[in-house]
Amino acid sequence: MAEERPISDLASNLASPADTRRLRLAAALRQNLRGLAVILSYPSGAAGLVVVLLFIAIAALAPLIAHYGAFEVVYNADHSVIRLSPPSWQNWFGTTNQGMDVFSQLVWGSRVALIVGLLSAVGSVVIGTLVGLVAGYFGGWIDEALMRMTDVAFGIPFLPFAMVVISIAKPSLGLVILLVVFFLWRTTARVIRAQVLTLKTRPFIWAARAAGAGDLQILFRHITPNVLPLSFLYMAIGVQTGVMLEAALSFLGFGDPNVLSWGIMLNAAFQAGAMRSAWWWVLPPGLALSLFVIAIFMITRAYEERLNPRLRMM
Repeated sequence: MAEERPISDLASNLASPADTRRLRLAAALRQNLRGLAVILSYPSGAAGLVVVLLFIAIAALAPLIAHYGAFEVVYNADHSVIRLSPPSWQNWFGTTNQGMDVFSQLVWGSRVALIVGLLSAVGSVVIGTLVGLVAGYFGGWIDEALMRMTDVAFGIPFLPFAMVVISIAKPSLGLVILLVVFFLWRTTARVIRAQVLTLKTRPFIWAARAAGAGDLQILFRHITPNVLPLSFLYMAIGVQTGVMLEAALSFLGFGDPNVLSWGIMLNAAFQAGAMRSAWWWVLPPGLALSLFVIAIFMITRAYEERLNPRLRMM
């Protein structure tokens, strides 16, 4: 599991505040570089990282890559709308029933996928990590209250709950992200709490307490660095889960109608009855979703083997 770093903490106690910050920054940088090196050492992890970087590049350069706007209609020379046209030199992935370019929609949709995945993952990991840290370290009634709240969150099914909330409120991308965060934080909280229960009994925590460190100092200076690798792992898992949940809600018709995502593309094809007849409309967003989720999974698998070396023997 996560490695202990009491030596660096003792060294930082003997250094000035500026030196302490530099030591911690250097230690964090070395740890991140080791994690990246482990991912790159696995062919599947390296391939997944390349695919994710490709999606990031496409999303960042969307205005330069996309031939048309997300909802822009494509016309012929005679000003007639090009409806349900198969792939051609003018429209690489064909057009929709409303004459919109599928390739351009796919490119613009990558931005929504990354925004939803990243924000929902960061939000859920921050909440889950804080809940797990506080519950695991302080224990007692605080642990009991936070874990019962987590149990209640586990008992709420995501899709029915999200559909009810979105039906009552106005559909928006921000609301979808909040719902995904509400769904994802609970798993992170449970895992971090279990790790904290183990870490708080380690000798370096006793030494810190004997040296006069307070609860908050022990929690955030000594324990948190040792659980961050697990938090990063669940952040990566949260990215792929967030993208899938947003696509599921959008496909069911509960996505933000003002933005274009891969799930909304599939919903539009389904509503138009083109799931079988216009394969060029359905296949690109479906493949993009699958490829992105598989790439994230390959990265998390490689990173998980770094946290749990016993997986390398399987």
